[in-house]
Amino acid sequence: MTELRRERFTVMTELGEVKAVLKGTFYHSSATRIDFPCVGDFVLLHHNESGDSLIVTVLPRRSKFSRADYSGHAASFARTVLEQVVATNFDYVFILSSLNGDFNVARIMRYLTQARQSGGQPVIILTKADLVEEMNAPLAEITQSIPDVPVHAICSHTGMGLNELSPYLMPGNTVVFLGMSGVGKSSLLNALIEQDVMKVQAIREGDSRGRHTTTHRQLFLLPSGAMVIDTPGMRELGLFAADEGIRASFTDVEKRFSQCRFSDCRHQAEPGCAVLAALADGSLPHERWEQYVAQRHESKYVNDKTSYLIDKRARDKTIAMLNKQTKKNGGRKK
Repeated sequence: MTELRRERFTVMTELGEVKAVLKGTFYHSSATRIDFPCVGDFVLLHHNESGDSLIVTVLPRRSKFSRADYSGHAASFARTVLEQVVATNFDYVFILSSLNGDFNVARIMRYLTQARQSGGQPVIILTKADLVEEMNAPLAEITQSIPDVPVHAICSHTGMGLNELSPYLMPGNTVVFLGMSGVGKSSLLNALIEQDVMKVQAIREGDSRGRHTTTHRQLFLLPSGAMVIDTPGMRELGLFAADEGIRASFTDVEKRFSQCRFSDCRHQAEPGCAVLAALADGSLPHERWEQYVAQRHESKYVNDKTSYLIDKRARDKTIAMLNKQTKKNGGRKK
């Protein structure tokens, strides 16, 4: 599937692009819509030459980037879909962050955690390199905080650094662009596709942040033969089902747990705590520990709320079936 606009889909087939809608069973069988088709999905389609085709089934996904759509804040979960699938079936996750005043390593690390959870290979792209006089400091901060992920500084307007992206953009590869509004996703796509396919808006001077340019998800074919899934900018990324991603992002932190004197150590004031010792001697930076704790707390909060909603929906469904059966029996319960 190459494009999603509200409830209408664009699907690439051997006959070309066709417009499609969902079979009704999607709406009846999925309360959360996480099984709805997403850009990047392969689908089973009933083709219609004279109108909208019908999407019958979504085929198994090899990778999936999801986020909690409440963006990490307390919200009315009863009215909220906890998981929002952003893109599927990709090889690389380009995490874009601009080098201007909105540069934030902690935010990049949140994207990285969810990217590692997705099954794709993360790559950090630092955009707008032409707007900073000195790149060594932010590059050093990134490489020290995230030593095992490729980092590339680019400028889409001048072409600086774009040749470094060629290994990821080989024929048949699919890349998903992720990042906040105004980080330069649309500018990079225009540069790679070698034409202005996406509108670009100026960032705000006050905080170096941008307005939403991309308003929907769409897949583009590059001249190289690679494909790019462009996504709307995210004001904030809510972690969803990110336990594996957190473990992969903080292996240096969690490996210390086995060195603690007590197996149930909470790493707060216990004697023989390896984490507290590492914090004291500086081998574990306080900022990194705080980032780990924050991500773990958020992940637990989402997992607990997800379990609650699953149980609540099951109870509501059971009650609805009982009420329906009672009405059929003339108001008498069996």
